[in-house]
Amino acid sequence: MKLELKGVTKRFGSFTANDRISLTVEPGEIHALLGENGAGKSTLMNTIYGLYAPDEGEILLDDEPARFDGPGDAVAAGIGMVHQHFMLIPVFTVTESVALGYEPTKGPGLLDFTQARERVREISARFGFDVDPDAVIEELPVGAQQRVEIIKALSRDAKVLILDEPTAVLTPQETDELIAIMRQLKDNGTSIVFITHKLREVRAIADRITVIRRGKVVGQATPDASETELASLMVGRAVSLTTDKEPARPGEVTFAIDGLTVLDSADKVVVDDVDLTVRRGEILAVAGVQGNGQTELAEAILGVREAVAGTIELDGKDLGPLSVKERLRAGLGFVPEDRSTDGVIPGFSITENFVLDMYDQPPYAKGLAMRPAALREAATTQTERFDVRLGTVDDPISTLSGGNQQKVVLAREMSRELRLFVASQPTRGLDVGSIEFVHRTIVEERDKGTPCIIVSTELDEVINLADRIAVMYRGRIVGIVPADTPRDVLGLMMAGVPAEEAVQEASRHQTALSEADDAAEEENR
Repeated sequence: MKLELKGVTKRFGSFTANDRISLTVEPGEIHALLGENGAGKSTLMNTIYGLYAPDEGEILLDDEPARFDGPGDAVAAGIGMVHQHFMLIPVFTVTESVALGYEPTKGPGLLDFTQARERVREISARFGFDVDPDAVIEELPVGAQQRVEIIKALSRDAKVLILDEPTAVLTPQETDELIAIMRQLKDNGTSIVFITHKLREVRAIADRITVIRRGKVVGQATPDASETELASLMVGRAVSLTTDKEPARPGEVTFAIDGLTVLDSADKVVVDDVDLTVRRGEILAVAGVQGNGQTELAEAILGVREAVAGTIELDGKDLGPLSVKERLRAGLGFVPEDRSTDGVIPGFSITENFVLDMYDQPPYAKGLAMRPAALREAATTQTERFDVRLGTVDDPISTLSGGNQQKVVLAREMSRELRLFVASQPTRGLDVGSIEFVHRTIVEERDKGTPCIIVSTELDEVINLADRIAVMYRGRIVGIVPADTPRDVLGLMMAGVPAEEAVQEASRHQTALSEADDAAEEENR
């Protein structure tokens, strides 16, 4: 199915989210929509999907004008959408989730879940999704939940599939699986609109690329365009895709973890006898595939998850007996993995979110009374320093894009004297311009002498930021290696291979590849 937009405009009050956008997605094409957070990508796709009505312009399907009064109309016309935040009910099974809203029936008013289950099995088998129709959603990993969303769209005969930031919550392995799925869908004739800000993925999968900035189309490109060219189109200026930093000058060890063991809610060991040290003025990156204990390690440092064994010390003081509030008062800065759930309170203003953990401290409070003027002045100063794109600091933080919300969290945590800085997935879901800013800010904190721990599943981010890399697998540290360790070695360690064995295995693999190339060259002669 061919999808065409002609001059689509969408306004919210005086704000124009989409400004006369025109683009065409051909049948069986993967068309990437590239842009920063807040550029208007999701608004445009929500308009195509019938969640919003365009104020101007038109949508055409196979050259015929289409008007949708809701998502049901879009689905009936052959449009499916997988949202960035999955629209699944955690306690439902896969079959129930796929059938919801379009329940098959047999006889008067009787649900036919056998038919729905078979539909899930048929689509899963056709595309190699490997999804159990009777699995409960909340028990599935994130990558499998995304496949359920795709099955849901395909079960309704989607001819155009919109994927809104589909890799934002996926591990590198799950991203590769998704790219393979997209190629299968394309070969099957499905048109795909791929909304993202990740340049490597765009170049790997897209047939054509449309770049939008601040609600307008600013360019079209092919996958042959360099990442630097695409980044410049997105941001409107030259962007560095690598983190420029001087070599670390680490001082004494001021943070130490010894024998740390943490259990999950089912009493399963998720952090297993972990030892770590971090020096002043260095960045230790904790790498690994999502779900190997990194999240729980970070939560144990903050104190929101209790350790059953081991110690955590900062400046020689045991943090174990301290509450979360006391740990923050001791100089811990913490950026959580999920900013929207754990980092901000959406209904609070930007100012209020800026002082969530400092509202009762001078200069923001005097005795029992808060000082609104001081709060607002500090929030204004810090949001200007961190280049937060906003209306006023009195606006709800929910009005900001994800990247700008993350900047508010960083501004809050870095506005005080820190003795340790911990950031879990600091750039998840952020665009290239915001990533550049966040990385530079973290390096500046390191250069002030603060020990920093970065937990990330993005291998590029780990390599760019780290002075040392600790790799976790099934709750244990399989090795701590220098930042210049080759990617293939890190990849093997992320699969559980100890550091020394990973180096040897990678060397053997490279030797085998070299010998194969030599043999091929000799044969060609």
